[in-house]
Amino acid sequence: MLTGSELPKYRTLRVVVDRGVVTVTLHRPAHRNAFGDGMREELADAYTWCDRDDTVRVIVLTGEPPAFCAGADLTAGEDTFTAPGPDFSAAGVAVPAWTLAKPVIAAVNGHAVGLGLTLALQCDIRIFAADARYGVVQARRGMIGDAYSHWILPRLAGISNAAEILLTGSTFDGHRAVELGLGSRVLPADQVLPAALELAHDIATNTAPMAVAASKRLLWDSLELDRTAVGARETEIHLRLMAHDDAREGVRAHVERRDPRWTGLPQDPTN
Repeated sequence: MLTGSELPKYRTLRVVVDRGVVTVTLHRPAHRNAFGDGMREELADAYTWCDRDDTVRVIVLTGEPPAFCAGADLTAGEDTFTAPGPDFSAAGVAVPAWTLAKPVIAAVNGHAVGLGLTLALQCDIRIFAADARYGVVQARRGMIGDAYSHWILPRLAGISNAAEILLTGSTFDGHRAVELGLGSRVLPADQVLPAALELAHDIATNTAPMAVAASKRLLWDSLELDRTAVGARETEIHLRLMAHDDAREGVRAHVERRDPRWTGLPQDPTN
């Protein structure tokens, strides 16, 4: 297991490792964790580091209280959105959370607007704070939603709800976020991160790394596949997993009433 001295050091993030779970905290508290000062590049690097380390099982993304992420850094004033630079991309982060082999849980423990919310939407599981405000507000800033929000939102919330979110730029609370299908749970703000960490440790201990990686990949790919293609992929994955000892170990551990000792790596066996 990694030690503190081996963890990457960042200006805008805090990284903590605990028994296979990495907590990545957006850390620009003076700016409500707005996405600036190199946070885009540092988060991509942190995601890549987590994905390469086989001891990492789950990633929890959260923000330094009281916000999750205020979105784009507006310190440039009216020029915030007018100087894109030669390598501009609206992707939000060059390594979207859905591309990783490990589950990414967004512990949205406070306000998340604009890129702050669309960044969370790239994660696999989202837990929202009840009384915080959320929204893809870019239409009210003369822009459009970013970070693949026009691809993700219709699939999570349906085209009508996605249109309301994107075209109005209005904000809503955590209860409404879950009603719209944007997350799985809504909790008081101080309970969001503990709940995410409890879920992360359950995954890290009790689920097979290889099976989780394959299931995650198929879940995201299924958004572009038809029923027949999904069925074929499920069969292919089953056959690959059946050939690995984890398929035996899961049953052994269940019968013996102990934690499983997985030997498979956190990577899609079909790759």
